[in-house]
Amino acid sequence: MSVKGASYEAQRRRFVRMAMAPSLLFLLVVAGLPTVFLLVTSLTPGALVNPGSLGDFSEPLRNYRLLGSDERFVGSLGVQARLSVYTVVLQVLLGTGLALLVHSGQERWKSLRHLFVIPMVLPPIVVAVIWKLVYTPDISPIYQAARMLGVTLPALTTHVDFALWSIVIADTWEWAPFTFLMVLAALQTLPAEYVEAARMDGADAWRVFGHIVLPYIAPVLLVCTLFRLIDSIKAFPLIFLLTGGGPGSVTEVTNYYAYLVAFNFGELGYSSAITVVLLAATVLISWGAMRVSRNAGGAE
Repeated sequence: MSVKGASYEAQRRRFVRMAMAPSLLFLLVVAGLPTVFLLVTSLTPGALVNPGSLGDFSEPLRNYRLLGSDERFVGSLGVQARLSVYTVVLQVLLGTGLALLVHSGQERWKSLRHLFVIPMVLPPIVVAVIWKLVYTPDISPIYQAARMLGVTLPALTTHVDFALWSIVIADTWEWAPFTFLMVLAALQTLPAEYVEAARMDGADAWRVFGHIVLPYIAPVLLVCTLFRLIDSIKAFPLIFLLTGGGPGSVTEVTNYYAYLVAFNFGELGYSSAITVVLLAATVLISWGAMRVSRNAGGAE
């Protein structure tokens, strides 16, 4: 490389660093510092009623040792696992089904594709309020229609058998459009000659889907599954407004339990330890998602 070229490259790198500096500084302030505070606080017995305890590092691993014997924490992990599995499976299936319908070329489905993405662009708290109204027996059109048909529906958000499913339904309604958009984009890049060749060989619609369409969109489905699995941990607004973690602890996921420990029980240090464990799990899942996404891209 010539001296002039090296000088230009050095100037370019300096410009890139200067351009990125404000964003990196902002990221440090809004994400880095709170994370450091969280990690430090998790090593203390910090309690809101005793502010001085936030500086006590005499037994830094105390909170993490308590987690293993905390049945409520272990139970919250089980609730989170069930919620994540149910929502991710339904979102992927529903989103893929809608994408296939729109891609089929039928005008009645193509005209509705803009409506399918509306739930995803709404703020989560707005979605929670909408479903709060849907699940309120006195004003819900669902309950009114059931009464007209002579059917008695239980209060879904307070019934032990239906409370978790009420969250699953609301979360699926909100985020199935994510899979819909991803899969529809993949379907639109599917070479038409593959499908035409299969049909000329006598393959019916199911064989075309199973042997051509599904393998083609499989990497996208995998990425959707992993990213929705990561995001399923953030169902806090729905749980906060719809069920409050109840009835009992039926819908008490880990991040909601951490919230209760911090602000209802005042145990800020223990709540921070719970959050650190949840954060570590999220980072591991994110790392796995990046690896799978990279491998899928390389395979293509």
